[in-house]
Amino acid sequence: MSSVLSPPRNSATDSTLAGTTAHVVAERQPQGRRKAKDLALKTSNLTRALVARSAVILGFLAVWEFAPRTGLVDPVFLVPFSDVVTALKNLIASGELSQHLSASLSRALFGFAIAIAVAIPLGVAVAWYKPVSNALNPILELFRNTAALALLPVFVLLLGIGEASKVALVIYACTFPILLNTISGVRTVDPLLIKSATSLGFSQFQLFRKVVLPAAVPTIFTGIRLSGAASILVLVAAEMVGARAGLGYLITASQLNFQIPNMYAGIVVIAIVGVALNAILVALERRFSRWRTT
Repeated sequence: MSSVLSPPRNSATDSTLAGTTAHVVAERQPQGRRKAKDLALKTSNLTRALVARSAVILGFLAVWEFAPRTGLVDPVFLVPFSDVVTALKNLIASGELSQHLSASLSRALFGFAIAIAVAIPLGVAVAWYKPVSNALNPILELFRNTAALALLPVFVLLLGIGEASKVALVIYACTFPILLNTISGVRTVDPLLIKSATSLGFSQFQLFRKVVLPAAVPTIFTGIRLSGAASILVLVAAEMVGARAGLGYLITASQLNFQIPNMYAGIVVIAIVGVALNAILVALERRFSRWRTT
């Protein structure tokens, strides 16, 4: 009866394999522990930052609440924060806040969107094409140093006191931060990236879409975020001058009628809108800049 013979075992080979396996396992364990430690550290840092920010905000609101109640400031002119919250609830319940908020947001977002659509292509053209830059630089330098609110009377004279002048003012105020940051972002793209893409046979369109614009996105979004804040601030100022609806009108009308809690409620809503808009833009920036390592 024949038996199946197994090949002779090499003790040196077995010991080498065992040593290699043990080494790999030993390497993976520290890596896993290191990743877990990094994640725990990152979570701890985020938690501390959130607690610190929350503490600052709560401290500010506490001072706002107790300063009028203890007589540190005149409660006629600075009402307690709880009264502002009550006024805000009443404005929401009556539907007055939604009317003013929708009016302001529609004007601000419409002008903001037009500014983005105009400023980014124009900024790319100015940064990329020398003749365009030479032709437009003088006029850009002139208007970039002219405050938007200084031109409010001009817009009112040319376009009237209605919606057109307010939207035009928002467009003007939002255009220059986006335009200038787009120019800066395109001009500071690493020349090595452009040369590499050109050597690979990229067309001008492919070069813009796959190299220049992605590299310039962080700088462009800096301008967009600045313009987002400007769209709200400039519009509110314009609504204080001539409007029948909007957060700026709400604040001015409340102040004139001595409805001080309503006035502060409008200011709080403007702050919340600004923070929310900035958070949305930061999320969009991260979405379009996922390739960044830092």
